[in-house]
Amino acid sequence: MTAVASKCRVCKAPAVIDLPRHNAKFCAEHLQQFCRRQMAKAVDDFDMFVPGDRILVAVSGGKDSLAVWDMLVEAGYQADGLYIGLGIGDYSDDCGGYVERFAAERELTLRTIDLRRDYGYDVPTASHATGRVPCSACGLSKRRLFDQAARDGGYDVLVTGHNLDDEAAVLFGNTLRWDLDYLARQLPVLPAANGFPKKAKPLVRLTERETAAWCLVRGIDYVVEECPIAAGNRHLSYKESLNTIETRSPGSKASFYLGFLERMAPLLAGQSAAATGAVHDCTRCGSPTTGEVCAFCRLVEKSSAHEPVPVEMVSRRSGSRTR
Repeated sequence: MTAVASKCRVCKAPAVIDLPRHNAKFCAEHLQQFCRRQMAKAVDDFDMFVPGDRILVAVSGGKDSLAVWDMLVEAGYQADGLYIGLGIGDYSDDCGGYVERFAAERELTLRTIDLRRDYGYDVPTASHATGRVPCSACGLSKRRLFDQAARDGGYDVLVTGHNLDDEAAVLFGNTLRWDLDYLARQLPVLPAANGFPKKAKPLVRLTERETAAWCLVRGIDYVVEECPIAAGNRHLSYKESLNTIETRSPGSKASFYLGFLERMAPLLAGQSAAATGAVHDCTRCGSPTTGEVCAFCRLVEKSSAHEPVPVEMVSRRSGSRTR
């Protein structure tokens, strides 16, 4: 982020960021004020949590998860972190290092899970063993383990760093496919139900660029490199398409996503599998699932029996895959 050749809308000091969607420029101090207000509004509007709640933050080493952890702690919330080592070569090692340093410097509680150590597989091996694209095996593993850790640890809510760009891109993809089950669950807050913990996304009113700016002015180091096995991820292409629209019409992403929440989400309430009661306990691990054996247990069974696969092999397959 480079200095913007203009003045802060609030105090007229040199601005560090220009936000076309708000027709505003801010200095470092008032950028932070803006981010705090946007998070607080999301927390209040969607009844995410209250002071005194125990919060578990899913952290990856990226800007969004570290930014939301920082904002929550600064706001006085009791927030611990959970990092999952996915076994994606040096990339995972680097990500874990950023998270560990962040927590140590602020004397925060960090819990860790390592797929290879604790479950006998890693994401590259899971992708190769199951034929899933890497992002599918990764997402399944993270969702299951974050949910389990929140339940087992007695946390009131599981928080993720999903931002406005993330949510608009997912909404775009789900709308293209008219996936009603996913659309019905794409909310800033999912209440605890059917064995799932309460989940919240406090950054849904902030963009990637704004959370990156928060990290910069707060001196937070985060992993910048993209995951080496994420090539071909449709989520990234949806983001690119929405960014093109946003450049021509600032505020379009916020209008698209927040308009969905206000006008469309209420019409879809109760249409997800969880809401209709189609969820029961996995016969192996007891976690909620729509089948007899949950997808995570099947993934572990197949992947842990497979010889470890180098990340480079999956990187080549991902890069050549048409999606």
